[in-house]
Amino acid sequence: MNTAPDLHLARGIRSTTHAAWIMGIVNVTDNSFYEASRITQTGSTESQQQAIDYALKLVSEGAEIIDLGAESTRPGSDYVPEEEELRRLLPVVRGIREKSDVIISIDTRKTHVFEQCAALGADILNDVSALEDGGDALARFCADAGVPVILMHKRGIPREMQQNTMYTDVVAVVQEYLHQRVSYAVSAGIAPEKIILDAGIGFGKGLEENVALMNASSRILESFPSGQRPNQVLMGLSRKTCIGAMTGRPVEQRLAGTLAADLLCVQRGATILRVHDVAETRDTLSVLEFMSERN
Repeated sequence: MNTAPDLHLARGIRSTTHAAWIMGIVNVTDNSFYEASRITQTGSTESQQQAIDYALKLVSEGAEIIDLGAESTRPGSDYVPEEEELRRLLPVVRGIREKSDVIISIDTRKTHVFEQCAALGADILNDVSALEDGGDALARFCADAGVPVILMHKRGIPREMQQNTMYTDVVAVVQEYLHQRVSYAVSAGIAPEKIILDAGIGFGKGLEENVALMNASSRILESFPSGQRPNQVLMGLSRKTCIGAMTGRPVEQRLAGTLAADLLCVQRGATILRVHDVAETRDTLSVLEFMSERN
C-alpha cells in the first residue's frame, strides 16, 4: 500500500511512512464529548501543563500531527470568545514547540487566534468553517505564511446543525461545497497542495449520510479543475455518534468501531486520520501496511 502524500508546510515538506497521517486530538476545553480527552480548568497553569504533557504522550505513541482545539464544535455547543481561546491555546502551543518538532494543527475559525499560534510555531489551520468565518483576512494570512489549511463541510452552527440532516445526495452536496471553498482558497493565493479536505462527519449529517461520505473518501477529490486539486482527505470519525449508532456502544466503548471505520476509510482514499487513540491507530495502520506489502 502506498504512503500518504507529503504535507507541504511553511517550514518544509514532511513525509510519513504510513498509509495515512495520524493526527492526535488534544482538546484544550472542558466540554469535549469524550471525557478522556477533556482538559479541565482550562486556562490555568495546571491545565496548560496537562495539555502539553498529553500532547507529548500522543507524540510518543506515534502522532505525527497534534490538533489543538480550544473551542468545542460538538453538536449543541457554543462558540468561545477570542480572548478565551487565546488564553487556552498560546501557552500550550509554546510548551509543545519547546519540547517537540511535531506538526501542530490549530482548530480555530478566527484570524487573530491562528496568527498568534502560527507565530509560536503552529503549522496547519484546521477550520471547520472552511475559511468562511475568518473571511479574506484569514485566507490571505494563510496564503502569505504558506501554511496548509483544512477545509471542512458543515451545515449551520454547532448549536443547531443536527436539526437539519436531510440531503438528496450528501456526497454531491459536500463535493460542491468543497469545490467552492477550494476555489476561494486558491483565488486567495493558497496552493492546492496545501489544501486538505474534510467531509465533516457528524457536522449536520445523520447516520446514513455519514456512512455515504465515509464510503466516498476518494470521490471527494474527484472533478476538481486543473490546478485546483488537493491531494489530502481527512477523516475525523473518532468515537463519534455514528460509530455508536453502528455498534450500539457508548462513547467510552467505541474504540474497536472507530478503528474498523478508519481502516475502511483509508482503503477508500482517506490520507489523514484525526483520532483520540493514537497508539491503537498506529498499530491498525501497521497491520494494514504489513499485509498489503505481502498481498
